[in-house]
Amino acid sequence: MTDAVTGQDGLRRGAPMPAGATLARRLAVLLDDADRGLRADRQAAERLIADASRLLTAGEGAAANGRGLAPWQLRRVTAHIAASLETKLYVADLAALARLSPWHFSRAFKASLGLSPHAYVLERRIERAQHLMRTTADPLAQIALACGLADQAHLSRLFQKVAGVAPGRWRREYGMGG
Repeated sequence: MTDAVTGQDGLRRGAPMPAGATLARRLAVLLDDADRGLRADRQAAERLIADASRLLTAGEGAAANGRGLAPWQLRRVTAHIAASLETKLYVADLAALARLSPWHFSRAFKASLGLSPHAYVLERRIERAQHLMRTTADPLAQIALACGLADQAHLSRLFQKVAGVAPGRWRREYGMGG
């Protein structure tokens, strides 16, 4: 298994990592990715830095001390989320993948990643929307549907909340022509 995964935007992602990866190694990869990403996509770099911060606050031993998901559970669930962003994702279905009750899954997921499953899915959907805005000329309404959102208004509300800027403005600044 590799130390990092390359995201759709071409930036390496520091998670998932091998089960034996040390906190220092995981942080080094995240911060290295953020440094490279700062020049290409400031918001993606800021998310990587936030991921590094979550590692520090959530703790390295969340799975080992029984609070977080085991590495195989985390890999299985995050891979399923990445492959299914355009569909409705239910906590009960994600919990079943991890072989946990929805309640235990939600607590363990948050202990592992520092985000609730819902917040994590929303962030991944916004990242996918950003990727599509950077690489295609598709209308925002079509991008919203491709990211599992109800419509363009839904995308705009969430995008503004997560990225801090309207998607149209973001696209003009960072999109294909920007």
